[in-house]
Amino acid sequence: MSTPGSDRTLARGIQRITAVSLGPYQSAVIRIGFAGTYLLFLLREIPHRHEMYGPDAPWRWDMAHQLISGNQAFTTLMWSDSAVWFEIVYALALVAAALLMVGWHTRAMSVLFMAGVLSLQNRSIFMGDGGDNVIHLMAIYLVLTRCGQVWSLDARRARRSAGGDPRRGGVVGPLLWVVLGAVLCGATVTGSLGGTTWLPVFFWILWIGHGVWWAVNRYAPDSEPRTLLDVIANLAHNATLVVIMAEVCLIYATAGWYKIQGSRWQDGTALYYPLNLDYFTPWPGLSDLLASSGVMVMVLTYATVVVQVAFPFTLFNRRVKNVLLVVMICEHAGIALLLGLPFFSMAMIAADAVFLPTVFLVWLGGKTVLGRDLLLQRRGKVPGPRDGAGVGADVGVGADAGADAGAEGREAPQRRDGEGHTLVG
Repeated sequence: MSTPGSDRTLARGIQRITAVSLGPYQSAVIRIGFAGTYLLFLLREIPHRHEMYGPDAPWRWDMAHQLISGNQAFTTLMWSDSAVWFEIVYALALVAAALLMVGWHTRAMSVLFMAGVLSLQNRSIFMGDGGDNVIHLMAIYLVLTRCGQVWSLDARRARRSAGGDPRRGGVVGPLLWVVLGAVLCGATVTGSLGGTTWLPVFFWILWIGHGVWWAVNRYAPDSEPRTLLDVIANLAHNATLVVIMAEVCLIYATAGWYKIQGSRWQDGTALYYPLNLDYFTPWPGLSDLLASSGVMVMVLTYATVVVQVAFPFTLFNRRVKNVLLVVMICEHAGIALLLGLPFFSMAMIAADAVFLPTVFLVWLGGKTVLGRDLLLQRRGKVPGPRDGAGVGADVGVGADAGADAGAEGREAPQRRDGEGHTLVG
């Protein structure tokens, strides 16, 4: 039998997950981190793009087509084996990553970013590593999040238009979705989305849903349908944020427990072997120096296992979690430096960012804006009002940065920043 106290607690919980999108800064960091990581990866591989995903790839187009016809994976590179078409897809993937990173029409760009990631990775499935797998998953998750609420061009545009007539919107958004709808319609008719039923349905739900969102926001911004759409969007965002957190915990837990079963991890020598492989030694002198110390190799080997196994359990204690989070970020930075895996490390650090405390992100954003303003002053330019165009512009410095909600076993108090966003650590 329920009590009045439990009913009120349940009502507050439902109100919280339906009325607001939690973790706006964390989701923005994830958006910037993964889009930026993939953008840098695509830029670095421009000279080798044909050998990796294009017409000169060892995994030939006909071989990829035969595999994809069986597993029904999505890739637009199977629509044609033309070199021109490959260049178009690669260029669109680059542009989508760049525009998603700065938050320009985030909803549309998140879908294009997902399509670009899936198209390239599913074209040559043997070219990726663990970092590519994480980007693959996060590209799908980002579509369902409201990751442009802060630190984005969308946030700046929304604030500048606040108080104006909502029916006086730009034409870029509608035009973009008309073009995407035409492409989606052609791909559906020709069967280019794959043989599975769920993928075309997924894309059409996204397209129709965002069309309805635009129409309601333009013609009935204060109506009950607008409130209902907000509730649905908040639920999808909050649920996806939980999935991202669970995904990160699962990655570390499985990696740690599999390491425990390995004999080289048990005797503390696992790190020694990659430090002596030419493929993983971009700085041979530094790798030799580290490998020459048996104690250091043993300490780092055991510490890696302990940190990965322990991290999911530290989410119940905010302070321990934050300390371990710093250790994990330093670990990935070391992997990037010592083993020459920068994009894997960047992807994992971006995934770890979902657990960063809001107060730290607010502080970091404020420092970024301050540095930008100082730089513009030195160049003789007068900085404009702080807005959502740059990283750190929406932070509302001096606002009440919230507690680590959801990271502890008890319910943390709900707080908001200067923009009215609910904060979560």
